[in-house]
Amino acid sequence: MSTSGLRCFGEGDALYEEYHDTEWARPVHGDQALFERLVLEGFQSGLSWLIVLRKRAAFRLAFAGFDPALLGAFGTADVDRLMLDASLIRNRRKIDAAITNARALTRMQAGGRSMDQLVWSHAPAPRTHQPDSFTDVPATTPESVALSKALKSAGFVFIGPTTAYAAMQACGLVNDHLATCPVTGDLPRSPAGLR
Repeated sequence: MSTSGLRCFGEGDALYEEYHDTEWARPVHGDQALFERLVLEGFQSGLSWLIVLRKRAAFRLAFAGFDPALLGAFGTADVDRLMLDASLIRNRRKIDAAITNARALTRMQAGGRSMDQLVWSHAPAPRTHQPDSFTDVPATTPESVALSKALKSAGFVFIGPTTAYAAMQACGLVNDHLATCPVTGDLPRSPAGLR
């Protein structure tokens, strides 16, 4: 990463800086990797992303590495166990959604469909310029609305257009690093072209 200028977010916290510099807005592929990001974005809803980031290792352990077949097999006893785990965000609705979504992904895969293809088919055209401030970054876009609908039609829950857009940012479908951010120049101009 270039060292000139301040990051557009994450400055001052080593974990957050690492996420900003090496993950956010960089293309993510593969069903399991995309599924993990989608689940974590659901857990972030209403909270700071840093809270989720600090708990990500615990989520990976508790959620069977985000393996959709393993997580989808979780039952009521597993949910009760997870609700007692202080290393996680203990929200029953979000935990239930993660399990439901694991089952939906497993059904998709059994039907020969890929989450990677579904998600990346909603990548927008690349920007001609980076936003100057986060007030220039939308909470939703027509593409995130369409992605949310496509995921819901595949059986996913707890995935509205705002969560879908956050996942698009996290997975590199869009690059919302600010124009002044030192990472901006390190990223490809067209993440959608890296499928």
